[in-house]
Amino acid sequence: MTIKKYTAIVNLSLFITLGCISNVVFSADEKRLNDCLLSELKVSADGVSVKQLYLLCEKKLSEHEVTNNPVKIGVISRRIIQERKTEFDPYVLTPHKMNYILPVLMTDNINKGAYHDFSEWSDNLEDIESKFQISLKVPMNHEDIFVKGDALFFGFTLKSWWQIYSDNISKPFRETNYQPEMFYLAPLEWHPLGGNTGVMIGLEHQSNGRTQLLSRSWNRAYLNFLYEKDNFALSFRPWFRLSEDDKLNESDAEGDDNPDIGDYMGHFELSAIYKTADYEFSIQGRQNFSEHHGGVELGFTFPLWGRLRGYAQFTKGYGESLIDYNHDQQRFGLGIALTNVL
Repeated sequence: MTIKKYTAIVNLSLFITLGCISNVVFSADEKRLNDCLLSELKVSADGVSVKQLYLLCEKKLSEHEVTNNPVKIGVISRRIIQERKTEFDPYVLTPHKMNYILPVLMTDNINKGAYHDFSEWSDNLEDIESKFQISLKVPMNHEDIFVKGDALFFGFTLKSWWQIYSDNISKPFRETNYQPEMFYLAPLEWHPLGGNTGVMIGLEHQSNGRTQLLSRSWNRAYLNFLYEKDNFALSFRPWFRLSEDDKLNESDAEGDDNPDIGDYMGHFELSAIYKTADYEFSIQGRQNFSEHHGGVELGFTFPLWGRLRGYAQFTKGYGESLIDYNHDQQRFGLGIALTNVL
């Protein structure tokens, strides 16, 4: 063993030890990862980087035996493993949903009807605007709650549509949606077709922060079934809308702003994602079969340079935003993905 390699082993061992002394709590999976790192470093060739060792050990630990059948982790599990390395680091923000900026978002039918009582806006809205989404989550537990690997999170998603090309109305933010939620995530001991499953249970509020005639909001409880196999992931998320009191008249501040939102947004969301080394394809759909209303969103990310990735988005149907929940349109946007879906 060379002096260089011996020094690397000592340094890595010291790092792990100091991590434990500094109240960094390692789970069983993290302990196996650390043991693998030390073991591989002892037999690796000179010049192998720590990053390469991490990737090698993660690959080795990704395969385990379940009822004598080999089961590999998929794209969802790989993301969770990466997040758990830094989720309690105060200098790291953990993404929840996708984070992106679309400087150009075009529509074939801008929703002027929602603003008919605000003629200055409705007469000057442009068919081209910008859109961005910021989505983060914070873990609420250090240890397992009910089963191994489960977790409780607080999440927050902000999505905004900016009329940046509307010179006649001072480029306002046409619509902003705020979505705080609390959800529980747990793996399931069910591995159909050699894949993995999990479940999310959550409560969420979504509103646009407006008053009276432009106010839109609703509260939902949801159950999200997750399935992954290799680079493919599937999500089925049915929900139940929590009821609100009816408004006495349209201008009341209290009461249900949009009692028919379920007719257009449906009662479930079905999503699928396929990821390669450089590209990610996603599709998300909602449907109310009795009313024949729904919506679909297609997404595609591709490499640009460094950490920046390009992002193309196409939506069709109802419910791209709360103000547009009952407005049918097609949209296409192009911009930058700050984080992938997975």
